[in-house]
Amino acid sequence: MAKETIIRIEDEIRKCETLGEDRREEILGLIKELRNEIDTLEKTSSEGARSVAAYAETSVKEAMRSETDPELLKHSLDGLSLAVRRFEVSHPGLVNIINNIGRTLATLGI
Repeated sequence: MAKETIIRIEDEIRKCETLGEDRREEILGLIKELRNEIDTLEKTSSEGARSVAAYAETSVKEAMRSETDPELLKHSLDGLSLAVRRFEVSHPGLVNIINNIGRTLATLGI
């Protein structure tokens, strides 16, 4: 389930017409890192992996809307941060990549 969500995220990024090629590649690189972290997390917490992936998908969709609503973007990014908070000790790489994704997506909404 989480893997399918990551695939949808990648497709959404590839289809986004408002992204420049450099930015698209940057975000796809971050999502590739997220995929690796989700694969690791899924071995110990499939429910947690699904939750993180779902919040990541929502955050990407909000950041890439033609007219971004800053409040909705902030809300989705906050949810994403909360979804990984309980994995800070056991999966620090996941937390790090989510922070990087959050910063990148937040700058898209400016």
